Amino acid sequence: MNTVEVKGLVKTFDGHVRARRRGSRHARGASVRALDGVDLAAEPGEYLVLLGPSGCGKTTLLRTIAGLEQPTEGEVLIGGSVVNGLPPRVRQIAMVFQSYALYPHKTVMDNIIFPLRAEGMERGEREKKARWAAELLEIEPLLRRKPRQLSGGERQRVALARALVRDPAVFLLDEPLSNLDAKMRATARDELKRFQERVGTTTIYVTHDQAEAMGLGDRIAVLEHGRVRQVGTPQEVYDDPSDTFVATFIGSPPMNLVERDGVLVGFRPEHLLPAENVAAAERVTMPLQVERMEYLSGDRHVYGTVTGIGAETRVIARLPATVGTPLEAGETHEFAVPSGRFRFFDAETGARRAPVPIGGPA
Repeated sequence: MNTVEVKGLVKTFDGHVRARRRGSRHARGASVRALDGVDLAAEPGEYLVLLGPSGCGKTTLLRTIAGLEQPTEGEVLIGGSVVNGLPPRVRQIAMVFQSYALYPHKTVMDNIIFPLRAEGMERGEREKKARWAAELLEIEPLLRRKPRQLSGGERQRVALARALVRDPAVFLLDEPLSNLDAKMRATARDELKRFQERVGTTTIYVTHDQAEAMGLGDRIAVLEHGRVRQVGTPQEVYDDPSDTFVATFIGSPPMNLVERDGVLVGFRPEHLLPAENVAAAERVTMPLQVERMEYLSGDRHVYGTVTGIGAETRVIARLPATVGTPLEAGETHEFAVPSGRFRFFDAETGARRAPVPIGGPA
């Protein structure tokens, strides 16, 4: 049985509500579909990441699952039961927000046991449970401190402990790492993954950061304009994007797209290499006029223009340190892509389509 499932989910905000939420003094604008017919399911114990740009509907989807928003149409099911109309406290979910919402005047211990006190749990039992969660998250030495005495990563773990003691069927995490600096985010990301593997609770995680999505998710649901564009493992959405939006949103640098007779021919920057580095039997060659280069983390990013396989197009090649081919701005060098690494999309709709021959002039 799916732990969490949404069917035909639609959420519409009228322009006045949307404007007030954005802090505008002038409430105006037409109704907006924040969610537009979303069908999605998270399996028991899965780490499902909702990924997309700002305004794509991922947080609205999470809040609708939590019961903080009511759907305009469609159903939300948790544990196989429809929970439309039920308040958050009876949905067996625990949510960790972007701001951890810790009580500044309470100790870490009091913050963790607060939901248990609200439920009327006996004091000894709730303290036992809080210490279990603190031990699991390695914050036992912090139990007597106040939130102002904690680092960002420590506050995040306190918020997770407070959620964990409720024994939720589902964790809902809304960009919990966004307030941390880059170095702390990498550490916290690893901690979140290990934590979820230990407790085995179904987790739905919202982010706009593809590094977080690729590093955390068992599967990733990519959203745009309130619709799910693709659901798959990190490798599936990267290697086999369903359309040009996913192809260019996932990956840094994004997939190169070259137009050829109504078809967009796509290939990842790391697959575009100097021709001598690709086996002759499986390569498609193209001249690349080098415009400039960047050196990043041992890789060379080569910016230039390719011809020969379609319309003249600016592209990016990402060369690992093992490729030592000398290149200079202004020169033209023969590059190649392994034939099995091309992906093909309809130039009008952006949808994936069958391959077309690309071995000769367009």
